Amino acid sequence: MAESGKPLNQEEISRLLRHFSGDGPPANDRWAALWDAGDFLPWDQGLPNPALVHVMQNRQDLIGSSVFIQDDEKGERRRKRALVPGCGRGYDVLLLSSLGYDAYGLEVSAKAVEEAKTWAEEHLADYPIRDQEAGPGKVQFMVGDFFNNDWIACMDGVDGFEFIYDYTGQFFCALSPDLRPSWALRYWDLLSMHQESVIVCVEFPTQKKLSLGGPPYASPSSVYLAHLSHPGQEIPYDVEGSPINTEEGQLEPAYGFQRVGHWKAEQSHAMGRGMDWVSVWRRSR
Repeated sequence: MAESGKPLNQEEISRLLRHFSGDGPPANDRWAALWDAGDFLPWDQGLPNPALVHVMQNRQDLIGSSVFIQDDEKGERRRKRALVPGCGRGYDVLLLSSLGYDAYGLEVSAKAVEEAKTWAEEHLADYPIRDQEAGPGKVQFMVGDFFNNDWIACMDGVDGFEFIYDYTGQFFCALSPDLRPSWALRYWDLLSMHQESVIVCVEFPTQKKLSLGGPPYASPSSVYLAHLSHPGQEIPYDVEGSPINTEEGQLEPAYGFQRVGHWKAEQSHAMGRGMDWVSVWRRSR
């Protein structure tokens, strides 16, 4: 798949900074306001991230060779469940469904969910079924706060996900850095205990300094490693925004995720071209 969209220009970055600066409504409401207005959505690239497409096509060694698992608790074979928080119009959700996953997209904006449903209805032919024998998975878009459980309560019998995709152009780098410990802990709660369960992150912007503010906030690979290795723990940063005191013995012993794959993305959206990295994570214990 070709690289897509366009990079953020300085005017767009400045406008985002102004929109989220100062006192006012909480961040979720500010994101929803952008969707409601509809005239400034610079993160929307119009199609699935090519970096994710590459993972799904070429890294079965990390994500598993089948979209089906044996659910021992329910005694049944079922599709793996995939979650895309901050899904926007749902391009990546539809990709995962076409691959056979039961795919769930989460957004804080009711307008974004409405547009995702419309996009799915009008563009389903753009996401051909990749495995005719497996067939497509279901698609569900939900309005909710990632950190709350209300949206999970609306999902019939779903108590965890075998695949979570975090594209930082839409999610991690959009979160205030003080939410990062809670972000990692939330993923610990949401990822199922199945041995093949993974989190895939497309890391962006990896070369920005935290002092420049956001969104998008600086998101170097070291930040992912520090937080996902120690979910819920406060991680101190230096003046450049890099984690400090994360060496063995410096933080509390804890459960955490292990990074099982990490590489510079050969293809990605234009806004992260030449800078995005991909990381894949499993439970360490």
